[in-house]
Amino acid sequence: MKNLQADVVIIGTGPAGLAASVEASEAGLKVIAFEKQNVSGGAANMGMGPLGIGTRHQQDQMVDIDVERAFKMFMEYTHWRVDANMVKKYFEASAGTIAWLEDLGVEFAGAYKYFPKSEATWHIVAVNGGIGRNGGAIMNKAMLDRAQENGAEFFYETPAKEILRDADGKICGVNAVDKDGEEIHVDCKAVVVATGGAGDSPEYMKECMGYTFGKDLFNIVIPGLKGEGIKMAIAAGAATTEMTVEKIYILPSSDMGVQSVPVVFMQPNLLVNVQGKRFINEEQMQNTTFTGNAIQIQKGAIGFSIIDSSIIKTYKKKGLDVVNFVHHVSDIDDFEQACQDIMNDPNNPDVVIADTLEELAEKCGIDVDNFLETVEEYNDMCDSQDTQFYKPQKFMKPIKKGPFYAGLFRPSGYGTLGGIKINENCEVLDDDWNVIPGFYAAGTDTCTIYGDSYMFLLPGNTMGYCVNTGRFAGQGVAEYCEE
Repeated sequence: MKNLQADVVIIGTGPAGLAASVEASEAGLKVIAFEKQNVSGGAANMGMGPLGIGTRHQQDQMVDIDVERAFKMFMEYTHWRVDANMVKKYFEASAGTIAWLEDLGVEFAGAYKYFPKSEATWHIVAVNGGIGRNGGAIMNKAMLDRAQENGAEFFYETPAKEILRDADGKICGVNAVDKDGEEIHVDCKAVVVATGGAGDSPEYMKECMGYTFGKDLFNIVIPGLKGEGIKMAIAAGAATTEMTVEKIYILPSSDMGVQSVPVVFMQPNLLVNVQGKRFINEEQMQNTTFTGNAIQIQKGAIGFSIIDSSIIKTYKKKGLDVVNFVHHVSDIDDFEQACQDIMNDPNNPDVVIADTLEELAEKCGIDVDNFLETVEEYNDMCDSQDTQFYKPQKFMKPIKKGPFYAGLFRPSGYGTLGGIKINENCEVLDDDWNVIPGFYAAGTDTCTIYGDSYMFLLPGNTMGYCVNTGRFAGQGVAEYCEE
């Protein structure tokens, strides 16, 4: 067994763990970080940037959002069923965190909305001087470099296995195992758990939330997120919290394929369930959380986006009704061929094409009579107004001309949120709500601030929460070790 000494051990090196590493090492602490994978950054390497409120970028762009308005919006959205002190602290710190990241060398392209109805709180990390995907990896690299410059040591392919407390209940050590199977023991004063949740553990998600992977949840799996950090924390005395999912909706097999396919089907056209009935104001399809929630509670947890050939022709001529940063294409000329290719794949259940509405319903397994009645009523409302769900008239496009297309949407999520109970200082609490000395946690392992639904009206929230709570944890560790 290898024996090491440190002031603090960081378990997990996504944005929360990296931010904690920087803050703790800046304070002069001896930092050891254990990472299960062979690279830092976690799921955030695929992200684009964190939330910020009251930043210089928003001021330069004349974005009218401040902490007070964002806080009131957030708390009304969650019905105050969240830690208001944490939300307030996080929002107040967010502008300073954007500046802090810039001091580490991170450049931002600006502050943006994710979709039209959201606020411009998403601070996109510049990629090659402009906007591109995976800016999160650039941000993570900047934090990693600073922590290493400060002397923090990072052990890759070395998962932590156990968090230790002494006879007085204080954190006193961590056990880990490296890629060669050698056990490592670290004597330490504090620990920060930031392992990214349990999105790659269908069993744990079933246990905690009741979802069956591939049936009523088609989670976007980030390999390795098995919930070990949450389980280690519980074994060390941490209280648990409700676990949720950052809900979205996807075409499970085609969402990352030809981008015109999900882009077109996500437009605010007719959306029906397997019973052939509408169940949402389709304008809300731009908000993936709202739509994912609505699809989740339908029979079979499925929603069918229905379009006809005339709608496709209109989009090609005039452009799409709604665009967002993730699904953003200007050319959909390959849509029909891509759909046909998907139809020809017997293992891809995402798209159905038919010459008649009756055939479309039969192929999808939709109640034919109800569906035909729904389409007839919907087409009539296209000539007047949507009296069912009050969708704006500009989005009301009739379904009349074949061939007809159906995109089969399922509820999904980017991973899990919550599991370890903390206070607004990221100190881990026991079942009696007492602080466990030297025990901290941050990031998605702790994120319960959204209540039952991700607050997508303020985009960048999860990455913002991770970076900011990581900083809180690192700052708390520094104060604790000094005391």
